[in-house]
Formats: sequence, C-alpha cells, structure tokens
Amino acid sequence: MMAFIPSSFPESCPVLNELINENRKNKQVGAKFKKETDYYIFICIKSMLKNLKIEKSVYIRYTWVEENKKRDKDNIASAKKYVQDALVQAGVLKNDGWNNIVGFEDRFEIDKEKPGVLVEIVEVE
Repeated sequence: MMAFIPSSFPESCPVLNELINENRKNKQVGAKFKKETDYYIFICIKSMLKNLKIEKSVYIRYTWVEENKKRDKDNIASAKKYVQDALVQAGVLKNDGWNNIVGFEDRFEIDKEKPGVLVEIVEVE
C-alpha cells in the first residue's frame, strides 16, 4: 500500500524544529500547529487509502522529497510522527506501538516541483 502526501506547507512536511519553535511561543500555539498538521496528513491518507484497515504488523518505508537540501535529514524524518499518528487516526493502523510497526526506513530525494513524502506500508507476518 502506498500514499503520497504532497506538501501544502512552505517547504515540505513540518519537522521537529518547527514544532519546537511553535511550542516556545506558547503551549496552545504548539498544540494548534500539531493538530493542523495531523489533520492535513489525515485528509491525504483518507483520500488515498480510503477505508483501508491493516490488521497485521507493518514495516514502513518513507521517501522524503524535499525542495532543496536546507534541512537536516534527521529533522525531516522526525515528521514520521505526524504520519504514524494520522495512520492510526484514519483507522489504517490499530496503533503505532511496537506490536504494530516493526520498523521503518527513510530515503531522501530532491524535487523542487513535487515535495512531499511517499509512504509505503508493507504488511509483515
């Protein structure tokens, strides 16, 4: 199963440093930032994966597509938290704990025209 979450943000999916900066303004601003980001990703997942429900454990491959090389890879990959929370919220996964997600990998590409993240979900036994 695959889903592509296109960027509607200034650069690509918001990352940890951006959430930290919003939280420094005040707790409510940070909470609103995370909620809005989660909701956008939830909508993308629902539109691509419809009512898919996965019962087995999964391995997730992320391909992070950035406009440029400005942001550090570890900061970019921190956005998987948003994606995994949205997969649970959308009902695709039961949970995002150890029994549900056995692992993940991150790949990185540059595409100025189509930034976003490709999420590949592989069921495992």
